[in-house]
Amino acid sequence: MYKKLLCLIMLIIISLPVYPKNAGNTIDKNEFPNSELVGPFTKNNDNVISGSVVKDIDMNLGNCIRIALGNNPEINAAFQDILASDARIKQVWSNFFPTFSWQTSYTRIRQLQLSDALGRNLQFNYYLLGQISVQQMLYDFGVTQNQATIRKLDYEGYKKTFEAVVNDVIYRTKDAYYNLLYAYENLEVANDTVEKFQMFYDQARSFYITGMNPKVDVTIAQSDLSNAKLRLIQAQNGINLAIARLNNVMGVPYLEKYKINDKLEFNPVDISFEKSVEIARESRPELKLAEIKVENARQNVQLIKKSFFPTLSIEGQYQKGGKHWTSNDGFNIGGFLIFPGINLALLRNDIKEARYLYDKELANARNTQNSIYLEIQNAYLKLEEKRDQLPVANLQVKQAKENYELSFGRYKVGEASPIELKNAQSTLEDARLTYYNALYEYNSARAQLEKSIGKNIVNNSDCIDLKK
Repeated sequence: MYKKLLCLIMLIIISLPVYPKNAGNTIDKNEFPNSELVGPFTKNNDNVISGSVVKDIDMNLGNCIRIALGNNPEINAAFQDILASDARIKQVWSNFFPTFSWQTSYTRIRQLQLSDALGRNLQFNYYLLGQISVQQMLYDFGVTQNQATIRKLDYEGYKKTFEAVVNDVIYRTKDAYYNLLYAYENLEVANDTVEKFQMFYDQARSFYITGMNPKVDVTIAQSDLSNAKLRLIQAQNGINLAIARLNNVMGVPYLEKYKINDKLEFNPVDISFEKSVEIARESRPELKLAEIKVENARQNVQLIKKSFFPTLSIEGQYQKGGKHWTSNDGFNIGGFLIFPGINLALLRNDIKEARYLYDKELANARNTQNSIYLEIQNAYLKLEEKRDQLPVANLQVKQAKENYELSFGRYKVGEASPIELKNAQSTLEDARLTYYNALYEYNSARAQLEKSIGKNIVNNSDCIDLKK
């Protein structure tokens, strides 16, 4: 019995790895460098990871929205459309203003028929020093009024388009801002992962120095630490990309770098789907724009029906000229009732075309209403989905953290393998990223719902106008 036990002990001793003579005191720096030196390097042998990319400028969501409203070129372009449309209204009303013209000329005339009849050339010069003409339209039987109504509807349509652009810019600003917050959370996870793998590397290195663990554990830890630092670089670049996206939405792509003090948060939304649809009917600018387009098409039908209406106007002229520049003068004044040329076949088909376009705008209005209803549905259902995901994702983080702590504790006492610890750390990292991603998507869905209904949701179900 004792002989068998002694043989078993001898076999265990023989199977133990053989370490260098001074393994407990020194370590090859080239093979196993210090943990802070493990990672990618530049040509100058400087570490690529250079720290924070932010400066002392503080920024929050309210500031970002104000900057976007003042600098986004899409908003400025939509506002210029409003001003141009207002000028077009005044252009139509200018029909009731007098028209002035001035003419001066020299004419040399040879009467061919009289010359043949009389047998000699009849030619003379005619001088016109000046001819002043004034024309005033008195009444066109409602044509100008109808044209002005159409221009006013265009003006109201551009105003609603402007509101829709503002609504969209605010949404994209919010989404870009929340994406930046997510990038910061991603960076925090990457930093924490580097710290954990660095601790893992230091622990494995200590075990190797003391001869407790084989060399492969240090190699695995070294590789994991390098991969974590690569992900850290990607996370830092993700912040730069998120800032660039936010700056582009705000219309200030060359804005200096800044720091964000906010964190991704869960702000509950207590609003029903029916309430969302009700608010959208009153606030969504695209719905109002669709109604304006329908009325505009109806007014076009009325305008085309007036194509054969006459125009009542007066005109006066004063002339100076004759055989010499100042030899004579004269004037004339008259009233005119002018009927336009009518092509009945063309007029009939113009009216048919206008009616078809009116029916088209009716169909487009219904399609707009259906699209907005679907948009509200998608945003509302996504908001509910992400809201329900958050508790589960949070629980996964807690479970993954507990699993990591148990695995690391087991590894410290030599009970767990490096693979087990690495899997536990990767699970924790994925769980945290999943949670922050769900939180970002929840806030993004909330911003999408606010865009869909045309108002900003504050204090549960209370809503304020996005454009104010």
